[in-house]
Amino acid sequence: MENNALKAENITKYFPGVLANDHINFDLYKGEIHTLLGENGAGKTTLINIFDGIYYPDEGNIFIEGRHVNVRSPFDAMKLGIGMIHQHFMLVDILTVLENVILGLQSQGFLVNKAVVARKIKEISEKYNFNISPNSKIWQLTVGEQQRVEIVKMLFRGAKILILDEPTAVLTPQEAEVFFDILKQLKSGGKSIIFISHKLEEVMKISDRITVLRKGKVVGTVDKGNVTQRDLATMMIGREVLFNLGKKPLKMGKEVISIEHLEGYNDRGIKTLQGVEFTVHSGEIFGIAGVVGNGQEELAEIITGLRKASKGKIYVENQEITNSPPYNILKKGVSYIPSDRLKVGLVPNLSSIENSILKCYNEEPISHGPIMNYSGAKAYTGALIEEYNVMVPRINAPVKLLSGGNMQKLLLAREMLEKPILLIAVHPTRGLDIGATEFVREKLLEARDGGAAVLLISEDLDELLMIADRIGIIYEGKIVGIVKPEEVDINEIGLMMGGSHLANSMRH
Repeated sequence: MENNALKAENITKYFPGVLANDHINFDLYKGEIHTLLGENGAGKTTLINIFDGIYYPDEGNIFIEGRHVNVRSPFDAMKLGIGMIHQHFMLVDILTVLENVILGLQSQGFLVNKAVVARKIKEISEKYNFNISPNSKIWQLTVGEQQRVEIVKMLFRGAKILILDEPTAVLTPQEAEVFFDILKQLKSGGKSIIFISHKLEEVMKISDRITVLRKGKVVGTVDKGNVTQRDLATMMIGREVLFNLGKKPLKMGKEVISIEHLEGYNDRGIKTLQGVEFTVHSGEIFGIAGVVGNGQEELAEIITGLRKASKGKIYVENQEITNSPPYNILKKGVSYIPSDRLKVGLVPNLSSIENSILKCYNEEPISHGPIMNYSGAKAYTGALIEEYNVMVPRINAPVKLLSGGNMQKLLLAREMLEKPILLIAVHPTRGLDIGATEFVREKLLEARDGGAAVLLISEDLDELLMIADRIGIIYEGKIVGIVKPEEVDINEIGLMMGGSHLANSMRH
């Protein structure tokens, strides 16, 4: 056990109706990057929350460098040299880097000398090439720089073990490469890292060893050099994964939505759409590719009536819907899967039943006039859950207890069972594991093959090339080109996303 930075034996954790961790054994060597891999709901987050003292195990033991420990709070974890960096950063935007680093230290009995703290932050920053100034305000920093501040916080407090929960989910591909270099430096400096990710490509790039969880149990721990991405995918979901979905030939029908000269503003009053034009037909998936912040979110919100267009027209089946109330637009057969499933798509504190009937609560068989038919609502939700294989602890439990993948499946089921003529899906597979991602993509293809027009806004170029029939590239609020996946490669789309107007010769 002398080479173990951390060892967990028979870790077991129950929640109401759920066995989240089932006698898990896990060990982390000194100076290694050990990835925890598994589907949404496999038990990864519960396990790392036990290591960080957020949860306490019902059974099992934890050892740090061979010594049995009790981790009953994040403060205990930090004293033991464990530092957790969450996917959503725990930073105060209006404070400086230094102020965020020392936040809470005095209340925990530490004496704080700002000059000494600033010097130490600079030392850490220089050692790992973070290029972070102690006096910078958090809001002035990029997402990648904010993530480095989180690492600085943990290193300042003496962390020897870093737990990184989906650290690249918020990063661009370029920022992710810089981040991987930082991890390698931390590893070479003797730090031990638990890395959590859904992305098999990056897992193979950064890991030394990989432990796969499925339904709360360890499937196996493997050395990276002994497995392929396909092997890991099979371990994760217990079956062969379709890396290439069988897309049926395109049967494009009538024009369902037409966008003409659309303009609009974001929440800060900046114009983010500048004359957007395109059409989507029944039986096709039209993809929108672009770097985040080029107007994609505003486009979806304007189409669905959640944001006002300042100029331009939107037609659905030749009827103008520009700036109509969302209810009227939905009643025309438009379904919407927003990028933020918890804030916009679902109501976290309501049950699966209540979330499932949000769009049809006043219709038969859910209601009879003003009276709610609860048994009808329950049966409707049960059928929806079964068809879409949504794993819920209890049908009347709040949806906030579901994993991200199961939330997305529930949202997808609600929107698609309406049989929409137009389905707008914004980043529908963001943050999902490979099994849930495959499921969502299959359902989008099902909608297309059933005659719906699908508008797919995605950051994942591989996804767009795999399932879209046409792809519009958006840059600075304009569609700079429309291409067919079979006639273009990923590098050309990437250039257009960055503003290179190759698109003029590639319009379809």
